Amino acid sequence: MATQDYAASVQGVSIRVTRLDAAGNLLTGVMDSYTTSAFMRVSFTPEYEEGDEITEKSANGVICVSYKAPDTLKRITMELAICEPDPEMTSLISGGLLLRKTVSSVETSVGWAAPGVGDDPAGNGVCVEVWSFAVKDGKRAATLPYFYWVFPYVRLRQSGDRVIENGMLASTFEGYGLGNAAFGIGPDGRWEWPVAAERPYSYARTSWAPTGLKGFYQWYPVSTATVTTKALATDIATITTSASHGFLTGQTVTVASLGSPFDGTYTINSTTTNTFTYSKVGATVTSTATTGTATRGPGYSAVSSLTAGTTLANVSNKALTSNVATITTSAAHNFTVGRDIYVTGVGSPFDGSYAVASVPTATTLTYTRVADNVTSTTSTGTIQDAFNVPGSINYNADLAIDTIVGSTAG
Repeated sequence: MATQDYAASVQGVSIRVTRLDAAGNLLTGVMDSYTTSAFMRVSFTPEYEEGDEITEKSANGVICVSYKAPDTLKRITMELAICEPDPEMTSLISGGLLLRKTVSSVETSVGWAAPGVGDDPAGNGVCVEVWSFAVKDGKRAATLPYFYWVFPYVRLRQSGDRVIENGMLASTFEGYGLGNAAFGIGPDGRWEWPVAAERPYSYARTSWAPTGLKGFYQWYPVSTATVTTKALATDIATITTSASHGFLTGQTVTVASLGSPFDGTYTINSTTTNTFTYSKVGATVTSTATTGTATRGPGYSAVSSLTAGTTLANVSNKALTSNVATITTSAAHNFTVGRDIYVTGVGSPFDGSYAVASVPTATTLTYTRVADNVTSTTSTGTIQDAFNVPGSINYNADLAIDTIVGSTAG
């Protein structure tokens, strides 16, 4: 009896690239995972360390000991080529800054700036997942119609010549890959063999692939929360869970064991830490059950927009109290707590690079200046992003990642 159907891997279906933190864990922010079918090839080569060879001869020149240690796998080398100079995918894979501009009232990614000289373009690395068709007897396999390839830890950089000519300008990335136990079950929980993620690459047959998707998505695995309270008012069901559920607006959730009309599969309308709502038009409560479960996933949420931080804000006032600098801007600055900023033109001791400590109002922010006194009478200047970019020599993985630069021209 055959133990497999002997299908071949033919054509690339889609690729998903997800950013990692410094420890190799998958990141889940709106700019951390990119999916597309617009790639030309993913090639990889196992790289081996040759084992030592020991040969000893006796006094008469005859070999008396001959031994060669086995060759051992140390990593893979990888090349990834995409069809177009995709700025979003390029910024995710090899650092740099994503350049965005408002086009017909829509924030659009229009370009990319290379990493700074001296920066490490690979940052903390990414995981790469690739799907291909499983073909049997000249057609798609009837069961498990895809191959699912996993490269759990890859560090890539742009390679080759960038040629602007009478032809297509392809973007090629190359680097190396290692095992990464922190990959676990993947961004959406569909990888069934987490122990295999400790190896530089692995593959398995699967029934699903992210076909038809292009762009940033937030992926999520199966997650179940215990329901403790239910309510129905004005055709909106409100469910309360015993702990933080982690669900997001727009995700699909299956409610069970609460009875009619609550049970079923729905799209979430709104969420708080311990509650979520969905629509039940024209329904009335017919069940007395008060506890149940809510399960979501696996799946994804489309990223509808990427918001750039303000690149430049004008300072209108300053203050220093108890070693905390407070800066007031002439308009809303949009900086957030933890964001790296660069203050200039305000004078000593305010000027320099800092992390925002608090944002009391839309036009104020604070940062720490230990044991400083005001030595400048200047009260105007500017604040701009210091860009906490993966790959930068000043990159801090504990702060929010800055990869978007908004156009000042709109």
